Amino acid sequence: MQKEYEGRTEQEAIDKAIRELGLDRDQFDVEVIEKEKKGLFRKGNVRIRVYYGDDSSSDENVEEEESVAENTENNDPEPQNDNERRILEFLDTLIIKMGYSGKSTISFRRDSKIGINIESDDSSIIIGRKGKNLDAIQLITNVYAGNLDPDIKVVIDSENYRMRHEEQIIRSAYRTAADVRRTGRSRLLDPMNPFERRLVHTALNDFDGVETKSEGDGLYKQVRILPKK
Repeated sequence: MQKEYEGRTEQEAIDKAIRELGLDRDQFDVEVIEKEKKGLFRKGNVRIRVYYGDDSSSDENVEEEESVAENTENNDPEPQNDNERRILEFLDTLIIKMGYSGKSTISFRRDSKIGINIESDDSSIIIGRKGKNLDAIQLITNVYAGNLDPDIKVVIDSENYRMRHEEQIIRSAYRTAADVRRTGRSRLLDPMNPFERRLVHTALNDFDGVETKSEGDGLYKQVRILPKK
């Protein structure tokens, strides 16, 4: 589901959504759809579109990505080598060329994988609807990082979006599984990439009374939750 809100600032519009919907900030996604510049006779309002409920999950495009919640080792925001410095500089420059401000810092290191967090006043735009912008930024950054070192894998986040997204997927899977167990009828979840489907299969592996299977072709398949025979 989705609704639009307007405010003098992005945060004011978000606060309106929180009050009206009765939801916490981590229960919906935000897309800035209009940002008027202040003028002599204009207040410069911001209009946002809020996605919540079943429409709030994103299509993350990382096929083999590990859970962001598990990547907490070696947390040091300072770059430790030339490659990390170059990647951070590349990402900061990319954000500027997109027309926004932001600061990139290291959030975790794990083997050859590094996590980078983008802090920005325009984080909702950087994340984009269903995380599409964040995924595109991550893809471009990984292409650059791969030219520096083919073994480097970069995971980019902002405002803990990816962790919140994982939690949303798992909560939705549990709710649906409970409904399947209660009604005895199978349910199909929205199309998901392999990483997201793996989250669901793992989360429901020990859920009594149901089983899961993937259906469909291509990268984005659906998970069917059905009563266990």
